[in-house]
Amino acid sequence: MKVLVTGAAGYIGSHTALELLKAGHEVVGFDNLSNSSEHSIVRVRELAGRPLAFHVLDLLDAAALERMLREGFDAVLHFAGLKAVGESVEKPELYRRNNVDGSANLLAAMTKAGCRRLVFSSSCTVYGSVRTNPVDEAHPRSAVNPYGATKLAIEDMCSGLASSQAGWHIALLRYFNPVGAHESGRIGEDPKGVPNSLMPYVMQTAAGRHPKVRVWGRDYPTPDGTGVRDYIHVVDLALAHIAALDQIDSFAGAEPLNLGAGRGYSVLEVIAAAAKAAGRDIPWEAFPRRPGDAAAIWADPARAKAKLGWSATRTLDRMCADHWRWQAANPDGYPRH
Repeated sequence: MKVLVTGAAGYIGSHTALELLKAGHEVVGFDNLSNSSEHSIVRVRELAGRPLAFHVLDLLDAAALERMLREGFDAVLHFAGLKAVGESVEKPELYRRNNVDGSANLLAAMTKAGCRRLVFSSSCTVYGSVRTNPVDEAHPRSAVNPYGATKLAIEDMCSGLASSQAGWHIALLRYFNPVGAHESGRIGEDPKGVPNSLMPYVMQTAAGRHPKVRVWGRDYPTPDGTGVRDYIHVVDLALAHIAALDQIDSFAGAEPLNLGAGRGYSVLEVIAAAAKAAGRDIPWEAFPRRPGDAAAIWADPARAKAKLGWSATRTLDRMCADHWRWQAANPDGYPRH
């Protein structure tokens, strides 16, 4: 297929672009580079040994999106969007405009171009305050922060479009916690500023960029008192997108699928596995719980396995080993020039 990848220079977008190229697809990507680096695109081309067309383009530029889609694509994989929960609380309008309005522009451009296949990068944040574990796709949705609200709104836009217009095939892929990096250590997660997610913060601490890991809460009803989350290797996640693309015509309208490992790991388990991968102790200190943090969340990925024939296979040790290889080889992330 000829596939358009939005947010192609980002963490998940770059890993998925690589797997698309390895699977033989023709790939065109774009990114506004607001929170990513074009160096990732250069490295994806090197790793794939195949061409990857890339454009600097913003979702809010509706006219440019329409021109891009007129090139003719079989499907779109949509990763572009802002994703920091804390920042979304501080700047809700920025998140609504960028994520929701930008996605509306993309859907409108796809409609005009006659492209009806979409794989959307959603999130487990659409489940809000989780009531039961494991979480399946029937769990009630609710937004507890502006970032989650944008994912909910985009899912609803996709569902409304698919209900009102025949011929749409949309996979709504709800990620749990992507971590790790490509085994080469050439592409990986490169957050700007202090990371919002646990794994990059732990790995940057192991590399000496932070004095210690702050562990928020030691009194949760979990085996070691720290929060438990479902972590998925970014390459497993990328391969799920390839599987969704392969099966996209079997999606009737807009259908959600959970992408997770199906088990949870505590904060202290992640720190211990990261220390093992890095070959050094990683200092940490406990602090009081943060408001809104759940004790434990993990996925029921059974539907993804049944629908796509896919499941996550890489272990926590593998996630940490690959993430550390990236961190050690790129201590400051991608070059900043």
